[in-house]
Amino acid sequence: MPHSAVSPTSPEVDVRPLVPAQRHAKIFQLVDALLPGTAFVLVNDHDPKPLYYQLEAEYPQQFAWNYLEKGPEIWRVEIRKLAQAA
Repeated sequence: MPHSAVSPTSPEVDVRPLVPAQRHAKIFQLVDALLPGTAFVLVNDHDPKPLYYQLEAEYPQQFAWNYLEKGPEIWRVEIRKLAQAA
């Protein structure tokens, strides 16, 4: 999994209040809106690792995934869009 430096200014997006069926749609919407070099911190109530594989399939090598907190009750993951190659 690609990693990046954590930015203290990355906004947190807490998907825990959403019903599970809405979570991935919301996350993909946020990833689509990221500009190169920008990020958000996903807050979830379980390890979102399956989401990593979905994102990698949709956006191969276009984002960095960095665990900030690994449960057992809260997971925080910074998802950053990588700068485009020149």
